[in-house]
Formats: sequence, structure tokens, C-alpha cells
Amino acid sequence: MAASIRLLARRIVRDASRNINSSVSGRIVRSSCPSNLSACRCFSDGATDKSTHFGFETVPEGEKAERVYKVFESVAQKYDVMNDAMSLGVHRLWKDMLLHVMNPQPGMRLLDVAGGTGDISFRFLDYVRSQQERVARRTARANQTPSWQEISTSYTPPTEGIEMETEARESRAVVCDINKEMLKVGKQKAESMGVSSGLSWVVGDAEELPFDDDQFDVYTIAFGIRNVTHIDLALQEAVRVLKPGGRFMCLEFSKVTNPLLSRLYDAYSFQMIPVLGEVIAGDWKSYQYLVESIRKFPDQETFKRMIEEAGFFSVRYHNLTGGVVALHSGFKL
Repeated sequence: MAASIRLLARRIVRDASRNINSSVSGRIVRSSCPSNLSACRCFSDGATDKSTHFGFETVPEGEKAERVYKVFESVAQKYDVMNDAMSLGVHRLWKDMLLHVMNPQPGMRLLDVAGGTGDISFRFLDYVRSQQERVARRTARANQTPSWQEISTSYTPPTEGIEMETEARESRAVVCDINKEMLKVGKQKAESMGVSSGLSWVVGDAEELPFDDDQFDVYTIAFGIRNVTHIDLALQEAVRVLKPGGRFMCLEFSKVTNPLLSRLYDAYSFQMIPVLGEVIAGDWKSYQYLVESIRKFPDQETFKRMIEEAGFFSVRYHNLTGGVVALHSGFKL
């Protein structure tokens, strides 16, 4: 309830600010939002004067969110298959690297924004579970010759305090995505994998997250932030929902550093990926947009500065596969 009230208050303040800024010749432009537009946020009429990119196409800001929504609604069912086909499976290694750098510990709360089909969250829960099993094995080896007191304790029913501590240390992942079709596919994957504990699915906009302040230990967004209309607002929301000491991690396509690799990558991207999209997903245009959106995204250093300007500290990035992908990381103090 508190989150809903705060979200409404932020919208009122933001809309008021936009209306003031869009005043022309002493006249305030009223805000309007089509009632049937479920995919994007309300923008004032003045916002239509502003434009942004949708791939290589220039569109009004208020139109981009709806068009991006339709792209992912179209590709949702074949999204995971296309990821394997486009990257030749290498996307799995990139995501594994994100988890390796994150090194999550039991009890952490993860917010996986633009999490779609749940790849990052599934890896997060698996990683934490493996950590717990490793600790349990280490403890078992240390107790191979227990004393009689330890044997006695092992047969004692757990107290309420211990149960509460175990429950408190359970890691949780929240997959948040604006696209209901992507979440639907993610839920189906979770059911087929038998994953239910510690995982939840929330429809939400990266620019206006439906969560209270200081809620999460880690915020991840993998291959999603380039599709956000206002990246600065998404970064500000990341700062808001993270706990002090929380970590922001972004895995995104970036700028290739090697000239030869760059030429090969461009040729493959523009000539092969849309074809794969047509053959596998029956959708050339959506994958043409995805290729173009990668080229419009800021380079590694520019995005690093954007993260710092949002309020994060100790911001760093690692290039993966020669800069095809970059992993950016920063902390909230």
C-alpha cells in the first residue's frame, strides 16, 4: 500500500514538473494519457515535442514504450531460443559471469528488472543454493568426529529462534518486467523447473518501480536498459530501491573495442540476426530493432558516467567478448 501511495505521489510531482516545463506563451499544456495504453507511462502533451530513438528511427518519447512493449510481446515465446541462436549460446556465459562477479550470499534480496523470462533470477537462486550446500558439506566434514555434546544437540528439535533465523536468511529474487507476456513465459519456465520458493513475479516499469525505498541488496538489469525511454530515471529508481551498501549491476551490449571484431560483429548483426528472427520467431522487424538499439546505446565510458551521475559510487565495468557486452557495477552508499 505504501509503495502504491509513493508511486502515485512521484507521478503527480513528475507530471507537474513536466507541465510547468512545457508552458508555452504563458499557457500550461495539460497532460493526457490514452486509457488503452497499458504498456507505457503517462506523458504530457508537451512530451510529444521531445523525440527519442527506436532503433535507427526517431519517434516521440511517449511512443517508444508502447512500441518496445509490442516488440517483446511478439518475441516472448521464442525469446530464449533466439538468445541461444543469436549468441551461439554465449549469452549463458555472460550471465554466469554476472553471477560470479555478484557472488551472492544466503539471505540476499535480488531485484531483477526487465527480468522477463527469469534467467538471472534462476541463476541467482541456484548460485545461493550451491553456496549453502558447499557450506553444509564443509560443516559435515568438520563434524566427522563429533563430541557427545554435538551428537546430543543434533537430536534436539530446532528452537523457534533458529527456525526464524533460517527463514530470515532465505534468499529471494523478484523478477520485475513491464511486459506481461515475458513474465508469463518466465512463470512457465519456473513451473517446468520446479522453482517456486524464494521467487516472485511483478509487473512494473523500470522508470517507476512499484517498491518502497531501501528494499533490495542487489539490482540487476540484463539486456534491458537500452530499451528504456529515460535511462536516467531508471538509474534513479535503482538507487532508490537499493539498501545502503546495495549493488547495481547492468549487463548490456556495448561497443566492440577491436576494429576487426567490430566489422565482423556488424556484418553478423545486420545480416544474420534479423534472418534468424524471421526463421525462428517469424519476426524480422523486432530483431532488426534489437540490432539497431544496440548501436544507439551509449559506449562503456558514457554509460559509466551516467551511473555515477545517478548517485552510485565505485562504478566499474568489465568488457566481455571484446566489448560485445559490458558488465557495469556500482554501489549505493
